[in-house]
Amino acid sequence: MRLFLVILLILTAAAQRAQGQEFGVMFYNVENLFDTADDTTKDDDEFLPEGSRRWTDKRYWQKINALSRVIAAAGEWEPPALIGLCEVENEKVVSDLAYRSLLEGADYKVIHRESPDARGIDLALLYRRDLIRVVDSRSWIPEEQEGEIFNSRNLLYAKTVMGSDTVHLILCHWPSRRGGSLAAADLRESIARLARAKTDSLQASCGDSAMIIVMGDFNATPENPVMQIIADENSMVNYAREPAAKGTGSYRYQGRWELIDQILVSRSMTDPKAKIYADPLSFRVFDEPFLLADDPDYPGKKPFPTYGGYRWSGGYSDHLPVLITVTKEIIPLQ
Repeated sequence: MRLFLVILLILTAAAQRAQGQEFGVMFYNVENLFDTADDTTKDDDEFLPEGSRRWTDKRYWQKINALSRVIAAAGEWEPPALIGLCEVENEKVVSDLAYRSLLEGADYKVIHRESPDARGIDLALLYRRDLIRVVDSRSWIPEEQEGEIFNSRNLLYAKTVMGSDTVHLILCHWPSRRGGSLAAADLRESIARLARAKTDSLQASCGDSAMIIVMGDFNATPENPVMQIIADENSMVNYAREPAAKGTGSYRYQGRWELIDQILVSRSMTDPKAKIYADPLSFRVFDEPFLLADDPDYPGKKPFPTYGGYRWSGGYSDHLPVLITVTKEIIPLQ
């Protein structure tokens, strides 16, 4: 029996080496992750202890711990290697999530850049230092046009290295549809064209082999024309497109599920023989029952939010996280 178990372990290890090393890649709109301190440079008054939402330290830490449970559960046996976050106020709240919660043992490191958003909500990246190196990170915003100042979220770029292979990561939180889908259409198109210009530039400098992941809350569904600016099937492939067509959603608006949180990968990563392969069938919305609540206005469930209007509900976020699995080729020892 002991010999059988040894042989089984050897065969299992060999199979894992043949299959390659798997990395989880996740994006999560964490819905207004503000601290409780007043920042006079930001419009954060409603998220203060005396503000309209009565945002206290107790509620803040409850949300931090709730979000850490979501991330741990989404990773199953292995915490995601890369996690893009949006709607975070500053580096402090991301650090609290990474270092002062259930995630503290996962060895995450934080990348954060301030954005020009009037409310002060930003993008951030968590990456596992035992699996990933980040050798460069930048914040990108469109150039001013006709004197207009861009006052929405930036693009957050990170040049990551898995082993000896480079993966370029671009995180997005495109302008919202608050006030109607046309309210920020020009802003969304502007940031979409910037994202496309950056992916084109990376592919031009690295060739067709450039490995790029673009993910975020796009505030547009995959079939929206603004998504086609970046989701050119000859270069960037949108893994959310087919699930969205089948009715899968990460956000519920007026009783209808929409998949506005998406992950796109460069064509080079869609080849199973690639050094780093992103399996299209691995795209998923993490929609476990504990993340859902009854929709008070429409039949069915919706993401369990932190607030229902201005009433504290103690949930997680009004968005569900999305994930893919990438597999890094492991070259066997000779």
